[in-house]
Amino acid sequence: MPCGTQAAADPPDPSASVSAVVGPRPTGPVAHAHYPEGVLIDLHTHSTASDGTDAPAQVVEDAAAAGLDVVALTDHDTTAGWADAAQAATRSGIALVRGAEISARSGHVSVHLLSYLHDPTHPDLLAETERTRVDRVSRARRMVERIGEDYPLTWEDVLSQTEEGTTIGRPHIADALVATGHVSDRSAAFATILHPGTGYYVPHYAPDVLDAVRAVRAAGGVPVFAHPGADGRGRVVPDAVIEQMADAGLLGLEVHHRDHSAQQVARLEDIAHTLGLFVTGSSDYHGAGKPNRLGENTTAPRVLETIEELGTLDVIR
Repeated sequence: MPCGTQAAADPPDPSASVSAVVGPRPTGPVAHAHYPEGVLIDLHTHSTASDGTDAPAQVVEDAAAAGLDVVALTDHDTTAGWADAAQAATRSGIALVRGAEISARSGHVSVHLLSYLHDPTHPDLLAETERTRVDRVSRARRMVERIGEDYPLTWEDVLSQTEEGTTIGRPHIADALVATGHVSDRSAAFATILHPGTGYYVPHYAPDVLDAVRAVRAAGGVPVFAHPGADGRGRVVPDAVIEQMADAGLLGLEVHHRDHSAQQVARLEDIAHTLGLFVTGSSDYHGAGKPNRLGENTTAPRVLETIEELGTLDVIR
């Protein structure tokens, strides 16, 4: 069994814990599914709508081929891949959780917030994600200009690595650096030229993480802190910030992730228990862009039941 499935089931009665955070649940008929034990659920993947290398439909089809029963598409600051992913899910017989990975900040620390089953037309959340997307493009242009002073690299090289509507980010600059022969792969690009410690790095706009949590909740979404202990990527927020996020409406922590050490997993499980947050596990799949494999970490079925009960949208099945 994938490590995340077992570990995610440890907290006692996650539904009860969540009720204390969000208050009374909506009344009326509920048509949500019951997911039996053994169902394989991966709640964090990316497509060409952001920085993955596979089209949204291909991500879903690959998830079904990998033996998953449920997959979430969570592209950065966009829901552009939802429609194609939904059609592929219906064809492939796999359940689809529609989501997004929202860029945010806590001081100078970058924070990623997974939002599940939210209303994609909600004005507050839509305004923040659109502002982030626009600034990502401006930031990417500025980075390419800086890099171009030392390496033969143009904005056209970066655009050639994207599709129409793609949320442009550093991974696309990395792909352009690979295509032009400056680095061997994305990982090498991020470890060298694109590292935040270099003079080429430029930050981009992102909302304060507490505002982002509130915006997700206002849009009827279920917010989960993505890879909160991934200190190999840079600085991570202290425990006190996670507590503030929980007070603002955070509902879960993505504990089981390949970028977390055993020590971080233990720390985050303790925090989840203390704050009454549920625990998820996911692959953070990016196709060929990262070594992450579909289903390498999974989420407990009863946690997905809680997400489905609390979200505004239905799971497509």
